[in-house]
Amino acid sequence: MNSVELKSRTKQFSLRVIRLVRALPADKVADVIGKQLLRSGTSVGANYRSACRAKSQADFINKIHIAEEETDESIFWMELLIEGKIVEDGLLHDLMKEASELLAIFSASAITARKNK
Repeated sequence: MNSVELKSRTKQFSLRVIRLVRALPADKVADVIGKQLLRSGTSVGANYRSACRAKSQADFINKIHIAEEETDESIFWMELLIEGKIVEDGLLHDLMKEASELLAIFSASAITARKNK
């Protein structure tokens, strides 16, 4: 997968997170978790784009790790939505699968970048 495709994929992930947060129930717990998910989920694409503009290999590694961390955090918030019985598991299955795939891509990119350093 090239960087253009991954930029598009991470942007689509962010847009899906936005739609999910908008659809959450209007209660205090969903609001707090939703805000956290919105922050981490939308930063995935932003941090990947930042990594693509890295000024050095070390800068790339640092920024791709941030994208990795934000993706993992997004998975955590989605798990809380499911385990807290705020959203049904089936409704988040595809989005969590995409987050897991993005996480694997970022992890592999970081490993490769460290080896090539």
